[in-house]
Amino acid sequence: MNIRSISIAFAVAMAVTACDTNKKALNDEKPVNDHEIVSEYVAPTRIVLTKGDVANAEHLLEPYSGQVAVGEPSTTLFSPHSSILLDFGEELQGGIEITRAISDNHRAARFRLCLGESVSEALSNIDAKETTATNDHSVRDLEISVPWLGSMQIGNSGFRFARLDLLDDDMQVPIVAVRAISRYRDIPQTGAFKCSDERLNTIWQTGARTVHLCMQDYLWDGIKRDRLVWLGDMHPEVMTVNTVFGNHEVVRKSLDYARNITPPTEWMNGICSYSLWWIIIHHHLYEWYAGRDYLAQQHDYLASLVHTVIDNIKDGRESYSSGRFIDWPSADLPDVIHAGLQALTHRALAAAEDIARWLGDDALRDECHSALEQVSGHVPSHTNNGQAAALLALEGMIDAEEAAKVITDGGPEKFTSFMGYYLLEALAAAGRYDDALQLISTYWGRMIDLGATTFWEDFNYADSRNAARIDEVVPEGKFDIHADGGAYCYVGLRHSFCHGWASGPTAWLSRHVLGIEPLDIGFRKVRINPHLGGLSWAEGALPTPYGIIKVRHTKRADGTIESKVELPRGVKRVK
Repeated sequence: MNIRSISIAFAVAMAVTACDTNKKALNDEKPVNDHEIVSEYVAPTRIVLTKGDVANAEHLLEPYSGQVAVGEPSTTLFSPHSSILLDFGEELQGGIEITRAISDNHRAARFRLCLGESVSEALSNIDAKETTATNDHSVRDLEISVPWLGSMQIGNSGFRFARLDLLDDDMQVPIVAVRAISRYRDIPQTGAFKCSDERLNTIWQTGARTVHLCMQDYLWDGIKRDRLVWLGDMHPEVMTVNTVFGNHEVVRKSLDYARNITPPTEWMNGICSYSLWWIIIHHHLYEWYAGRDYLAQQHDYLASLVHTVIDNIKDGRESYSSGRFIDWPSADLPDVIHAGLQALTHRALAAAEDIARWLGDDALRDECHSALEQVSGHVPSHTNNGQAAALLALEGMIDAEEAAKVITDGGPEKFTSFMGYYLLEALAAAGRYDDALQLISTYWGRMIDLGATTFWEDFNYADSRNAARIDEVVPEGKFDIHADGGAYCYVGLRHSFCHGWASGPTAWLSRHVLGIEPLDIGFRKVRINPHLGGLSWAEGALPTPYGIIKVRHTKRADGTIESKVELPRGVKRVK
């Protein structure tokens, strides 16, 4: 067993221990249960195009029993060097099954399979001299052999489209079915959101689906590229998991995995802010679920990590010497990075102070408090950058209205998939709910306009103005948002179109439109404070340790709001 395997095994053991020691706790932590990951066959919904002679192609859209027979009544016949591009209707995580019928030639048929999150990616050639298509993290472009009178299952990636090319030049191949194998956690969606704006409803559900697909063995960043546990990226994902699925073990399993492979004197994922996010996420988990036994397991590591953070504070300024990162669009802006890291250091120290108090560690609490006072005394300029302004405003280091002006002046062109969540939170802090709703509809809604069924790693709104949809062959004169867009680590077709960090609107809409605000640890007390903006009604549900909170808000003619609220036993509403 290698070191990585040992770390994973230890993480699993730690999660199981957490369950055993906390069976009677309010949030009764569940054991690690990867058996809830299931596979489901999905038929294609559309033929995008064919090349060469593919006879009876529409047959592939018909239902298939899953059992090939000697006397198949209908097949799709591939002639030499023919090709078909199939659309499965929405982004999936998994692979492909190809079933071949009987024929005179018993030799295995050679096909090329190319999966894509867009039509452009599925039509790409990874062997081309100049291409941004890759097999990084998951092989999505490969040659396969399909047996005579049998099936072949292959692939493990994120995709919506599949291109199948017959490579043989001396045989015709009858194909019975081409099905996607969708792999996901079969868990109930206990959170819900609906309102009078159907576009916002679609955005909420798209964010929920994005994170659901990323809830694989661990909580991944993406399902095609970045099938990894990235701690900073996890924060918006965790807020969405809390909102949609409630207390799920994949979050704790992923947090523990990062802890177990990273000494507290080093930065998680090699990025200083990601260790800060680890502290912040633990604070959120305890606020939501009151899992003291699990929090206590983090005590020693947390204390050591806090000392590492404090060692990197000089005269009240963060002074991390490595791994300086906030998000990709600010990666070349050192002043923005400093402002963001100063704010995140403030948030992590405040979170650690609370955690130390909850665990009864007075010495650690005092250390955090002293460091927090130092950090509070240095407020960097936001340099008119929305990300920096938002993070500073959320810490009370600058006025929220000042941040809101920077954010709204920048508009959707300055939004990012990851930091967009915090821009929305800063607008809420300033009471600018209408502006936030409009930006959600404009920025995230534009991805849906372009054919997205999950939200993307990054999205440059300006590029979308003359962009073609991702589910069509790009017409001449239109911008290819996948092949020609992107930057940094996500250039062109390497760009992930299902990235959990982009799900922020799902958590934001439930929190601020439905207005369900926890006022005590574990939702023992809540305030219902809806902000409908221009909406005429909104309703939904939020999972808590005590059960589901359900609300419906209707705007009266005079602008006031009538609310119907159902609280589970144990939750007290505070006006």
